Amino acid sequence: MVEHGLILVPLGWLVAGAAVLGAVIGSFLGAALGRLPEGRSIVTGRSACDGCGKALTVTELVPVLSWLVQRGRCRTCGGAIGAWQLGCELGGALVGIGAVLTARDGLVPATMVLGWQLLLLALLDLRHLWLPRALVIWLAVSGAAVAAAAAWRGGSTDPLLISVTGGALGFGMLWLIARFYLKARGREGMGAGDPPLLGAIGLWLGPLGVIETMLGASIVGIVVAIVMHVSKRKVAADTALPLGTCLAATAWPLFLLQGLG
Repeated sequence: MVEHGLILVPLGWLVAGAAVLGAVIGSFLGAALGRLPEGRSIVTGRSACDGCGKALTVTELVPVLSWLVQRGRCRTCGGAIGAWQLGCELGGALVGIGAVLTARDGLVPATMVLGWQLLLLALLDLRHLWLPRALVIWLAVSGAAVAAAAAWRGGSTDPLLISVTGGALGFGMLWLIARFYLKARGREGMGAGDPPLLGAIGLWLGPLGVIETMLGASIVGIVVAIVMHVSKRKVAADTALPLGTCLAATAWPLFLLQGLG
């Protein structure tokens, strides 16, 4: 419909469009999740079955639907298509839907971009205990860009100052914790990518968001440890828990509800 010269799109269409876009982005993230740890390019080369190497057709690349129709298996060799791919596609769609339904006015695109970046980082850390430096840098750059845009629109440097303060606090806090742990215990207790990740998150959320993210990630980690203990999985002092995944899982809902720091 058209009103006062503005084209109004029904909410249902927006949600559906965001879900489709998110699933497509999620499909790309799924490919990145499989290729990046192996050092393969994520922008060149056709998608192919990891088992038999056959190039996938268009009908085999429809996000979510292809996986469901093929029951998670390659049509040619019958090899399993990991649930990680489906998880990425569903996760990407949920990020799109959540941004449209919940994000503050004017922040829907930024919320989507943040959510998709954090989704990939969270899954890489969960699956491989690895936070690629290049992806963390992109997260930081995009956060600074969003803050700079907000400062330009509002005619004030406050959003940029809050962003920079959050970035410094996020990196510095985890870096100091890591150094203290190393000195006290004589071994590394934190991945090298965790302080830069919280610093990048701080550029999006500001200093208060950094503190909230740390608290939320701590709660998530405790819950995970409890679940592991209840399920009879060994939990020891040196058990590796993906802090980056906990940080990402906390940061996006905070930005969704609060917006820029």
